[in-house]
Amino acid sequence: MTAALGGLAYFLRTFGCQMNENDSEHIAGLLEREGASRAEREEDADIIIVNTCAVREKSEMKLRSYLGRLAALKRRRRLLIGVAGCVAQIGAVDLLKDLPFVDFVVGPAQYERLPELLARPGEGPRVRTGRSRAWQEFGSGTAVRGSRISAYVPIMEGCDNFCSYCIVPFARGRERSRPSTAVLREVRDLAAAGFKEIQLLGQNVNSYRDPEGRRAFAGLLDEVCAVEGIEWVRFLTSHPKDLGEDIIRAMAGNRKICRQLHLPLQSGSSAVLERMNRGYTREDYLSLAARLQERLPGLMMSTDVIVGFPGETEEDFERTCDVLREVRFAGIFSFRFSPRPLTAAARMPDDVPLEVKRRRLIALQGLQRAIQLEINRSFIGRDVRVLCTGPSPKGGGRFSGRAEGGQVVNFEAQGRPADRFIEVRVTGCGPYSLHGRSAA
Repeated sequence: MTAALGGLAYFLRTFGCQMNENDSEHIAGLLEREGASRAEREEDADIIIVNTCAVREKSEMKLRSYLGRLAALKRRRRLLIGVAGCVAQIGAVDLLKDLPFVDFVVGPAQYERLPELLARPGEGPRVRTGRSRAWQEFGSGTAVRGSRISAYVPIMEGCDNFCSYCIVPFARGRERSRPSTAVLREVRDLAAAGFKEIQLLGQNVNSYRDPEGRRAFAGLLDEVCAVEGIEWVRFLTSHPKDLGEDIIRAMAGNRKICRQLHLPLQSGSSAVLERMNRGYTREDYLSLAARLQERLPGLMMSTDVIVGFPGETEEDFERTCDVLREVRFAGIFSFRFSPRPLTAAARMPDDVPLEVKRRRLIALQGLQRAIQLEINRSFIGRDVRVLCTGPSPKGGGRFSGRAEGGQVVNFEAQGRPADRFIEVRVTGCGPYSLHGRSAA
């Protein structure tokens, strides 16, 4: 195959979730397969692709600010700028109208067209956003992995739930599950290459339905755990209404599955949950959380919370805070409500004042910070197994990694422990990380 992009350097900037990060790994693989090389800085690139997230208004604001900086760079030198991902899928026309210096826009289902677009810039349409109802297979060999020991493995994409605030069904389309044979082939290839941790990805992983008709999600978990060489298995994101007994049984029966679960709550008020179209009540969620914590001792749960959803009262907000106190999440992602285009909530009165949203968010995050600090203090003096990912961003010659429960651990160690498991004695903590030293 001719190296259509030989001699060109690319730079990838990723906004958003792990699914976006996984997409960027595959985009990098597609470009390098055609001869392009990775640039470490925007200033050294011939091609810059921005992979975008549309879930929150703030993400789009960050994107437009970043693109503005790229426009200044493009005025000084020849450069191709492209926008990929969810914003590209739902807002291509507006992007090209508002930002004429953008050369091309590519939705998630059109990444295979990138080498063709880049090899012939200016020829043909600048927008590629079509998609298919069937799964599109990249293959296990196309990704340029960000880690040598932990790998993302997508198993489904899209969502059929249509939560009233959520743009995902419009940006990523309806649910499409990956054939289990392709999933397991990729996991086995990764194990053979020395990877030890697998993170199964999807907008709603526990709605996975094997198009080959062989396995539901619980069965797929069993099969992945059976792959020799894989030591840790994680998955996200789960929807509470789809997390059934079969999945709990698989988690309890496979010790390779990390005792970590991201289970979005969104609100602790049943009235707000109904307006969100979440498909469960406050009581349903609390019952499920209690059952999970009973069946999976030591489970570290995390969640998503939106404050200031249309019609949210002070009582509704306090109910959310009460759920945090009862479940005691190890981490949360919390946001002020902002209406997203195409969603049902965008047609609701945005009747919670901005200053109230801000006050509630600050109060929620303060409560959660105190809970996390209490949880992390309980680890002081204990040895934890850590998957070391490399030098700590905190510096000082320390290393960083994650414990089984997902906690960030910064620690001192002899030698070069990166890309392997290591036992760490926890000696201190903050609300967002553990501190320690190698127990070896």
